[in-house]
Amino acid sequence: MDKGKLNRIKAKMQEQGMPQMVISDPVAIFYLTGKWILPGERFHALYINLNDDDHFVINKLFPQTEDLGVPITYYDDVEDGCEVLAQFVDKNSPIGVDKNWPAKFLLRLQELGGGSEYRNGSIIVDKVRQIKDEGEKQAMRESGAKLDKVMDKLIPWVVKGLTEQELNAKCLELLKEEGFSGPSFDPITAYAKGAADPHHITDDSKGKHGDCVILDIGGMWKNYASDMTRTVFIGEVSERQKEIYNVVLEANKRGIEMAKPGNKMSDVDKACRDYITEKGFGEYFTHRTGHSIGLEDHEVGDVSLVNDEIIEVGQCFSVEPGIYIYDEGIGVRIEDIVLITEDGCERLNVYPKDDIIVVPDGE
Repeated sequence: MDKGKLNRIKAKMQEQGMPQMVISDPVAIFYLTGKWILPGERFHALYINLNDDDHFVINKLFPQTEDLGVPITYYDDVEDGCEVLAQFVDKNSPIGVDKNWPAKFLLRLQELGGGSEYRNGSIIVDKVRQIKDEGEKQAMRESGAKLDKVMDKLIPWVVKGLTEQELNAKCLELLKEEGFSGPSFDPITAYAKGAADPHHITDDSKGKHGDCVILDIGGMWKNYASDMTRTVFIGEVSERQKEIYNVVLEANKRGIEMAKPGNKMSDVDKACRDYITEKGFGEYFTHRTGHSIGLEDHEVGDVSLVNDEIIEVGQCFSVEPGIYIYDEGIGVRIEDIVLITEDGCERLNVYPKDDIIVVPDGE
């Protein structure tokens, strides 16, 4: 058990008057214990409280959990895991539960009278996870640097006649070659109108001369995600495409400039959105500016106009404005991950954003 992370969670529990909590999200449990436990349909629960009378309840199918640094109580398939948990719960106090805990377990605990009221405990865990410690920062730096190398190898393939699906497969191959344990999400590799559709599903389309190409890729390294988007053009770029690209690039840079302690997450979104709107493309920027990232590619804490949370040192999030004009077959998105520092932010992927034309061999 990582005592530092656990103490940060318990400090916030104290602040919010939440004396006990059930943590069931495998990602959150890994965050605290360093162990991946994927229970599938079976019940498991890390129970913590402010009296430090913590317990982990888990099925006997997972015996590798013996060294988690917390007392473990096992149950088997003919026992009720919720009944096992209920013996530890203070029935007269509020209890926090995981936002993704299956209703069949929550309802059963309620039937057993486990806790006087039920609250969303994930708010506390998610908030603590937003602030990366030194080990997490280093893993994310390494993940971002390795992704730069993958992007460098992937871009030349956009002019080799591959379909979107084949380009997607090539990306996965390159991630593996670079040492990633896997992708942090299914890569987005899209040509022309595919690039202009933010919800496009990769298909068997092929790129042609003059097409824009969106490459949105990410990998998992030492359990931490990387994520980056670059937009390139095959053979040449029209004046219209160049205009749109430069607007998105400037918006990306302005958003990064606002990513600093004391500003709000909404300030980052506003910096990007206001500039794109000023240039006449506001209706074509159809999504939020970014998302938090860490053990998962998308974590709680988005970069949007409605999120007025104050940015803190140690946070990691994306800055990824875009313009999508489907009728013209133009889609441009530029994404960087930033790590908030004492005086601003550090970009975790630094692959160039100005070299946007890819010329096929022989031209």
